[in-house]
Amino acid sequence: MAIHELFVQMRVIDAPRAIAFYVEAFGAREKYRLVEPSGRVGHAELEFGDTTVMLSDEYPEMGLVGPQTRGGTVMSMHLHVDDADALIARAVAAGATTIRPAADHFYGERSGTVRDPFGHEWNIGHSIEEVSPEEMQRRYDALMASG
Repeated sequence: MAIHELFVQMRVIDAPRAIAFYVEAFGAREKYRLVEPSGRVGHAELEFGDTTVMLSDEYPEMGLVGPQTRGGTVMSMHLHVDDADALIARAVAAGATTIRPAADHFYGERSGTVRDPFGHEWNIGHSIEEVSPEEMQRRYDALMASG
């Protein structure tokens, strides 16, 4: 059996506001959304480049809650972009919080991390050099030895 795609499915409080944030902050494109008569978003799909992210409001009655309800997130998403500094600034202007400012890293990427208003963390980076796995391990070892 072959895996054809992997989708991230995010749960948030106030999905319409989250969708608007992802469009403004990251340039995502809303493909569609399914809305209950109560207004709760049961399913929405957003395109981030050529990747689809699924999103819904929380369904606590089914145990489906997001990071705000849980008290934090246990994972982050990585956006590989042309200009990490610019997208981090755009996300912060739209309401994200800087967790880790953009910096150059041993693995050949300039990246930083933001937390969106819904509790999800986004590592945003761009390539600054090609680094082989062997060189990356050497640099990692040196980093760990220094400190």
